[in-house]
Amino acid sequence: MRVVALFSALVFGVATFASQAADPIIIKFSHVVAPDTPKGRAADYFKKLAEERSKGRVKVEVYPNSQLYKDREEMEALQIGAVQMLAPSLAKFGPLGVRSFELFDLPYVFPNKETLYRVMDGDIGKKLFGLLDAKGITGLGFWDNGFKQMSSNKPMHSVEDFKGMKMRIQSSKVLEAQMKALGANPQVMAFSEVYSALQQGVVDGTENPMSNLFTQKMHEVQKHLTLSDHGYLGYAVIVNKKFWDDLPADLRTTLDKAMKDTTVFERKIAQEENDEALAKVKAAGTTQVYTLPYKDRVVWQQALLPVHKEFEEKIGRDFIQAAYLTALQVEKEKAAKPAAPAKKDKPGPVKASKPAAEKK
Repeated sequence: MRVVALFSALVFGVATFASQAADPIIIKFSHVVAPDTPKGRAADYFKKLAEERSKGRVKVEVYPNSQLYKDREEMEALQIGAVQMLAPSLAKFGPLGVRSFELFDLPYVFPNKETLYRVMDGDIGKKLFGLLDAKGITGLGFWDNGFKQMSSNKPMHSVEDFKGMKMRIQSSKVLEAQMKALGANPQVMAFSEVYSALQQGVVDGTENPMSNLFTQKMHEVQKHLTLSDHGYLGYAVIVNKKFWDDLPADLRTTLDKAMKDTTVFERKIAQEENDEALAKVKAAGTTQVYTLPYKDRVVWQQALLPVHKEFEEKIGRDFIQAAYLTALQVEKEKAAKPAAPAKKDKPGPVKASKPAAEKK
């Protein structure tokens, strides 16, 4: 009788274990933007790859548009395990105490995307992610959203135009200093609250890549847009460290590869979506679009360069200098490349030559 009971218990235990093993691991992926932005589309793409490649061992639940948590809440939610994955903007890490990430907030520090991606994917990016371990966070990849543009209800052609304007920013000491350097009054505000604040005149303007501005319909309540490329907005895809470390090693490998492939996808669509958003804003006719000329861009840069020096100690002089050197290296490589050969005219039908006297 005892043997039968023992056998029954064993069978029940095996069945229970099999049932538990069949239950997928849930990854709650929370973010604060619309599903049709580069980040929103990439989150859905990662869900697809992760679920397919894990053969059902993982289920990714994506929560866009601050459905679960707002800007200020999501980091804490990740650290306590209420969600497993986020893709916060890089400006969010300064308030978390990892000030070196504010490198990405410095105005005009990245002259082009080549420099930016080398910083993200090279030693600088690896060192930055290493700083997150102490916060219980693991970094998986850097996603792109593009260079930022200025919007407001008055023209912004010169630095003097910003004087006294209330400009919404993310919570970042660097962005605060940036706006003050322009003569504006920075106002920290959650992303989900920006449209109504602009509509009601609580703030005069803000800064965003084009895809964010358009998908949040900010162009409906902003009369002027200056294409300045003065700053950058990107994201770090992060996970709860304990959750990640406790996953089976083979599953971590699968998810890591899915994230790398998603990052390639995300960066590809980011610029495309920003270009499309700009075209749609122009077509809407609600906002006057102004492209900052090179000579004025230099003036803006000169006004904002002191911000780099101001935060050298907080961010780390080595990080800032490494970004400068990366930009120089990219420029050297571009200069060393031979010029593309001029396109030859396609051969056409042979024509009879005119007499020499008639040639001009």
